Amino acid sequence: MTPTEILRIRKYLNNKFGNDKFTLESSQIMDDSMEVHYAGEFMGLIYRDEDEGEVSYAFQMAILEIDLPNAADSSLI
Repeated sequence: MTPTEILRIRKYLNNKFGNDKFTLESSQIMDDSMEVHYAGEFMGLIYRDEDEGEVSYAFQMAILEIDLPNAADSSLI
C-alpha cells in the first residue's frame, strides 16, 4: 500500500470511531496488507484488493474466546 493509502485509512478509522488511537504498520506477511493497532494493541489486518479497477480494503479481526467477558457475567443481560 502507498503512504497516502495508509494515511487515508488511518484517518478513516480514527474519524469513524471518534478517536486518534488507531495506527497502521507494515505487515510482515504480505505487501498488500497493513497491521491495525488500537492504542498500541494489535487488532487485525487490512487487506487491499483491486478488481476491474475498483479498490477496496477489507479489515480482518480475530476475537479470541479468552478475551470475551465471562458468560456468567450478569452485566451481559
